[in-house]
Amino acid sequence: MAGQHSGLGPPQMRTRFAPSPTGPLHLGHAFSALCAYRMAKTNAGTFLLRIEDIDQSRARPEWEAQIYADLQWLGLDWPHPVLRQSSNMGAYQAALDHLWQRGLVYPCHCTRRDIQAALTAPQEGDCAPQMGPDGPIYPGTCRSAPRPATWPADAALRLDMRAAMALLPQGVQFCETGSGAPEWHMMNAQQAIENIGDIVLSRRDMGTSYHLSVVVDDAAQAITHVTRGQDLFDATFVHVILQHLLGLSQPIYHHHRLIRDDAGKRLAKRDDARAIARYRDEGLTPDDICALVGLQPRP
Repeated sequence: MAGQHSGLGPPQMRTRFAPSPTGPLHLGHAFSALCAYRMAKTNAGTFLLRIEDIDQSRARPEWEAQIYADLQWLGLDWPHPVLRQSSNMGAYQAALDHLWQRGLVYPCHCTRRDIQAALTAPQEGDCAPQMGPDGPIYPGTCRSAPRPATWPADAALRLDMRAAMALLPQGVQFCETGSGAPEWHMMNAQQAIENIGDIVLSRRDMGTSYHLSVVVDDAAQAITHVTRGQDLFDATFVHVILQHLLGLSQPIYHHHRLIRDDAGKRLAKRDDARAIARYRDEGLTPDDICALVGLQPRP
């Protein structure tokens, strides 16, 4: 199975925290970063920080600077230099080219409005569109269009899930430790086609996507344990499929609980009232932050 360690002994644990510099870090980010950091330190491993700034339309230098300040205030440290995705586009393009040469991706010119119109057309019935990891599952409008020799710059690139799963007829699986004991989760080929669909791997305004870049970076940084929120659990099957197709290592996954507001809603970056910097300015300590997210004080 792709991604299994082949050395003489178990690899050193390597975790990471990978925020986007598009707003202030909040309590949910603090919880995720602390979980990854403590997991690494408890197991004599390494904790890495990665800046996921592929969305250059929203990324800001001041938010990146605040990420460093907030995490340092919480007592975290990490090796330097920090990988910034905007400086790593060549690696993502190489991965896309590999998939393109194998006939596993195709260009898509559909807008969100086009997709919505196709999904709500009368022939699709009265049922609501089926949702996948990135929203409504793409209906495959551009899949059968003639494929150019090279991909056009003005189009998104989608994974042809049918072609991909023809190469993975037994399906895929990943090891999850978020609920305690290790547990394997599986998805067969037909489920991937129906429940994920032709996911976008390169957005026309970015040259890559979250799914592609996170898989390439985790492998390049030899991440052994991915620690992140439960909201990304379903996306993990996308990532495992890409790891197989690209021949990349497969980490163990730890999807932790989400930190929510008083109404039970998952925190978002626009929720400045729960920003780490605001708590710091109000005189709270890092141990107070740990208490707010249900963690023991720092050792």
